Amino acid sequence: MTEKFGAASTTDDVLSGLDLKGKRVLVTGTSSGLGLETAQALVAHGAYVVGTVRDLDKAYATTEVIRAAAATGGDFELIELELGSLASVRACTDKLLLQAEPFDVIIANAGVMATQYGYTTDGFETQLGTNHLGHFVLINRLTPLLSAGSRVAVLSSNAHRMSDIDLEDLNYERRAYDGPIAYGQSKTANALFAVEFDRRHKERGIRAVAIHPGIINTSLTRNVDKEMLKRWMAGINEARAQQGLLSFESKTVPQGAATSVWAAFKASSDEIGGRYCEDCHISVEFKAFQDDGLSGGYRSYALDTARAAELWRKSEELVGEHY
Repeated sequence: MTEKFGAASTTDDVLSGLDLKGKRVLVTGTSSGLGLETAQALVAHGAYVVGTVRDLDKAYATTEVIRAAAATGGDFELIELELGSLASVRACTDKLLLQAEPFDVIIANAGVMATQYGYTTDGFETQLGTNHLGHFVLINRLTPLLSAGSRVAVLSSNAHRMSDIDLEDLNYERRAYDGPIAYGQSKTANALFAVEFDRRHKERGIRAVAIHPGIINTSLTRNVDKEMLKRWMAGINEARAQQGLLSFESKTVPQGAATSVWAAFKASSDEIGGRYCEDCHISVEFKAFQDDGLSGGYRSYALDTARAAELWRKSEELVGEHY
């Protein structure tokens, strides 16, 4: 990896000079935010992007910018997918498998954050069921469409540092529910999925990686208490000021999507396989004593191979499918 990118790099920076014509990419959640930006950037560089959305009619208008970007040579199509419904996931994968068109990259971008206590249509805690189990079934069922050189980028988050997975109580049936903590558990699950998927498929030349996109103001945060968020940021900036640091600034959407496209098309697959990446580089283990609430790094449990294998087995049990 000779080119150096960082936290301020954008999708345009990362993809500059790349011709992606002939590449097929599946991006989940392309109706807004990071998914919309990711799909638009890839299409603008010639890729054929299949974008998943929950509502085809509503998404057609919001994704017009992606179709406009296709004028440079790429292409874009929408497919319906509700990750909180395994029936929808299976219908989506059945359609794609019937088409039998291979994918070079899958970017598992869609998700929900800090929701109220609730369940998916299959009875799973909303955030774990949507963010992890929906993608778990989707990607595993589409694996026959991947071949040597393919990559899977799974969006995790530094929120994983709030919670390890609780394999004995994934659905919060015995624990007091906390939306942000449950989000953290789901993001740890995303990272562990990438670890185990990579282990299972790297001999075939298929690699997987977990991505932290950064702190970005998108519709994902719509369920977060705004006053709580203001107090949290005020505390962080006070701590930064005491250390002589500038106030924190969130990333733009193009900066937030940069690590996804970097991992998909720029980084060395052998280096990033089974790893956790942020700011367009491979991350290091998080050290709590250095934390200001936003500093980089992963907790060791998010890349623990034994935990990843245990979660895989539990996930298969929950969804009723074995891969």
